Amino acid sequence: MRALTFTAGLFAVTSLSACAYLTPPPVEPETVVEVEVALEPAPLEVAVHSGDFAEIQQFTTPGGASVWLVSEPSIPILSLNMAWKGGEASDPEGLEGLTDAVTYHMNEGAGDLDSLGFQTRMEDLNMSFGCSASDNWTSCSASMLTDNAEDAMALIATAFENPRFDEGPFERFRREQQVDLKTREASAGFLAWRAVSQALYPDHPYARTTSEESIAALTPELAKEQMRKLMVKDRLLVTAVGAVTPEELAPMIDEVIAGLPETSTLPEAADIVLPELEPADPIVVDLPQPQSLVQFTGPGLKRDDPDFFPAFVLNYTYGGGGFESRLMKSLRVEKGLTYGIYTSLSSGEHLQTWGGGGQTKNESAGEFIQGIKDEMEDFVENGVTEEELADAKAYLTGSYPLGFDSNAKIASQMMGVRQDELGIDYFDLRNDKVRAVTLEDVNRVAKEYLNPEDYLFVAVGQPEGITSEEFESEAEE
Repeated sequence: MRALTFTAGLFAVTSLSACAYLTPPPVEPETVVEVEVALEPAPLEVAVHSGDFAEIQQFTTPGGASVWLVSEPSIPILSLNMAWKGGEASDPEGLEGLTDAVTYHMNEGAGDLDSLGFQTRMEDLNMSFGCSASDNWTSCSASMLTDNAEDAMALIATAFENPRFDEGPFERFRREQQVDLKTREASAGFLAWRAVSQALYPDHPYARTTSEESIAALTPELAKEQMRKLMVKDRLLVTAVGAVTPEELAPMIDEVIAGLPETSTLPEAADIVLPELEPADPIVVDLPQPQSLVQFTGPGLKRDDPDFFPAFVLNYTYGGGGFESRLMKSLRVEKGLTYGIYTSLSSGEHLQTWGGGGQTKNESAGEFIQGIKDEMEDFVENGVTEEELADAKAYLTGSYPLGFDSNAKIASQMMGVRQDELGIDYFDLRNDKVRAVTLEDVNRVAKEYLNPEDYLFVAVGQPEGITSEEFESEAEE
C-alpha cells in the first residue's frame, strides 16, 4: 500500500511537471510591501531681529503658535508668557466672574492630579505656572529650569488639555469671591472706580462687576465652556526667554496647545467715548474714615496717537515722576496735604484715560482738589520748562534698561509690545521717540489735555470743603 501510494504520488508530480513544461506558468501578482519612512520635520522659518536691547527670534510653530523668543544661554531658566485676546469683558451678563473662575483653576488640578497633586508636582519640578485676566486679555505665565523644561511643559499641557475644575477648589473660589464682595465696600479704591465707571460709561461691559447672584450662578461646567472660548489657538501670542533654541521650544509649545480648540467667537467690546462734562462739583462717596481718596479722570490717548510720546514725557513732570513731579512738589512738599499723589496714562484698546489720585485728610479735601486743579491750569497756561523737559527725558530713557534685567521681565516686555501691536523694533525706537519730544510738543499737549474742566473728580471718604451730590453706590440702591 505504501509503494502504491508513493507511485501514485510520483505520477502526480510527473504529470504536473509535464503540464508545467507544456503550459507557461501563470503570472503571480506583485506583492506590495508598505514601508513607513520617518520624514524629517520641515525646518522652522525663523526671522531674527537684532536690536539694542535683545535679539528676538520670530517663528510660527508647526502647530500654529506665533512666538517671539530671546535665547539666553547664560541663564538656565525658561520664562514663558501666553496671552489670548478676550478677557473679563466677555463674561455673559449675569455671569460676571466667570473668566476669573477659569484663570483661578488653571493650576488647581488637571488629568490625574488633583489640586494638591498639581501643586506638589510643580514644586517637584521647581517651576511656577499661573493665569490671570484683565478686561481684554487672558494670560498665563510660567517659569522653569531649562533642565526640567520638557516635564514642566508637559504638566502645563495637561492643564490646558484636561483641567479638572473640581468642586473643592471651585467652592473655595466662590468663598473668596463672597469675601471680596464684602470687603470691597470698605475699599476706597474700588468705590472710586465704581463711581467713575458709573458716571462715564455705565452701560459698557467695563463697568460691570461681580455680585452675589453672579457668583452663585457660576459652575465648573460653565467655567470649562468659557475656557474653551478664551484659550484657542488662533488668538494665542507667545513670548519666551531662556536657554533654549527655536527648534527645542517649538515642539514643547505645540504639546502645550495641542488640546486647545482652533478658534471661537467672543463678544467684541465697543469703544468708549468719554462724555463731555458739565462744570460740576466732585462726586462724593461716603466712607467713614479719617482720610479721603481723591481720584481724577479725563480723556487720554491711544498708543498710536502721534501725541502719545509727548503726553508720556509730560506725565513724568505732571505727576508720574515721584518727587520730581509738580503735583508732588506742590501738594506734599510745599503744602503738606498728602503723603503721595500720582498720575498715569491708560491706553487701552477701547478706553483711553489720563488720570491720577492721592489721599488727604478729610479736613483738607477741598484744598487738595483745588491744588490739583491749580497745577493743571498752570500747565495749560505756562507749560513746562526746558529743565523739566530735560530731566523727564533723561529719567525715562535712562531707567528703561531696568525693564530688561531678568528673563521674566523681558518676556513680559515683549508681550506688552505684542498686545499693543507696537512692532518688533519698538524696543530700539522707544528711547529715540522720547528724545524727539520737544518743548513745543509737551506744551501743546498740556493745553489740549490738562484742562481741569475736562476731568471728573471723585472723593471717597468724608471730605470737607467741597459741595457735591453724594454718589449712591450699587449697594445702597
